[in-house]
Amino acid sequence: MSKKRAITIMVILLLVTNIVTFGVTNKVTIKYKDRVVIPAVEYEQLTSAYKKYSKAMGLESYVKDYFLKEVDEEKLVEGQLKGMFQALEDPYSVYMTQEEFKDFTEHTKGVYGGIGVIVTPGEDNLITVVAPIEDTPGERAGLKTGDKIIKVEGQEFTADNMDKAVKLMKGKPNTKVSITILRKDKDGKNNYMDVDIVREEIRLVTVKSDVIEDNIGYMKITSFDELTYEDFKKDLNSLMNQKVSGIILDLRYNPGGLLDICVDIADEFLDEGVVVYTETRSGERTYERSSNKHTDIPLVVLVNEGSASASEILAGAVKDRNRGVLIGNKTFGKGVVQRIRQLSDGSGFKLTVSEYFTPNGTNIHGIGIEPDIIVDLPEDVEEIGIENLDQDIQLQAAIKKMKEIIGEN
Repeated sequence: MSKKRAITIMVILLLVTNIVTFGVTNKVTIKYKDRVVIPAVEYEQLTSAYKKYSKAMGLESYVKDYFLKEVDEEKLVEGQLKGMFQALEDPYSVYMTQEEFKDFTEHTKGVYGGIGVIVTPGEDNLITVVAPIEDTPGERAGLKTGDKIIKVEGQEFTADNMDKAVKLMKGKPNTKVSITILRKDKDGKNNYMDVDIVREEIRLVTVKSDVIEDNIGYMKITSFDELTYEDFKKDLNSLMNQKVSGIILDLRYNPGGLLDICVDIADEFLDEGVVVYTETRSGERTYERSSNKHTDIPLVVLVNEGSASASEILAGAVKDRNRGVLIGNKTFGKGVVQRIRQLSDGSGFKLTVSEYFTPNGTNIHGIGIEPDIIVDLPEDVEEIGIENLDQDIQLQAAIKKMKEIIGEN
């Protein structure tokens, strides 16, 4: 092998190492005149990188040369990157193409075209409905927490390729999408249902409020996106101006969202202290705290099996800090945190980097939060909230408890 070719290979390997590790901490010294000088540590890094990636490079070359059909090199690279994240066997860690990442970030902004349903990878590797968003096509079509979406437009999907299914469900308003769901009945029998849903522009009005009997304030938060805190603050000020005696905060079927928005809302109810802390694999902790300035008013929080992630952070802080009473059913149980990054070409990824703990140090991942008062909603009740107060026995229980608290004060 010529000296020039040896240097070329070494430089290529160095570049590969930089790309894969997002930067090598030790600099490599290369002199090309009479000789090549590479410190031993860097040489070991280069040879290790060659051993690690030569198989992938060799297979890629073989596929390009011999695959029956024309190979799209960009798709081939994207597939390798997706495979890297899938190998982690973590349903919340995923690599996204440029288009997929754009679709993903649209949702957190609060406006997108689709059917209005929040999904998550299930333990059975099926796409699982966390909750349909209130007053969206998905809710009106009858989708429920726990439903499994197994087909979209006739194509079968599992949790491994959930992003593709989500992409198909999204689209221009006034266009139709067909999905097949799997739902278990009371006896555990599988029922399959084909549902045609017309997409709409989903502007997530994530906060609704009203004043109900005995001057009790009612606030429902359906998710935590970029617009939620602003809407929440307006509604909270409106209720306080009406001199409400207490607030019922409804987090049922709230699948979560942005952590910082959740913490901002928690800060409105909690005095100074920990709202939540996260811990990485190495034990590094990051604390999110509330300030001393807060709204000191009786608080009851409604939760159920559709309350997940950021909802559980808020509910857990209220419970651990003895700020209010939790009523309903045990929450979903998502207690891990993803870091979201966009790369220079517009693609991006989600990577689980830490787990979160409630102020008392409880990690509820896969477990959920038990409410202080358990109230089971009858299965035939399809609508919750003040619009269906006659049948919403969980909300009735919250009102009853709030009256007791107000009477004691």
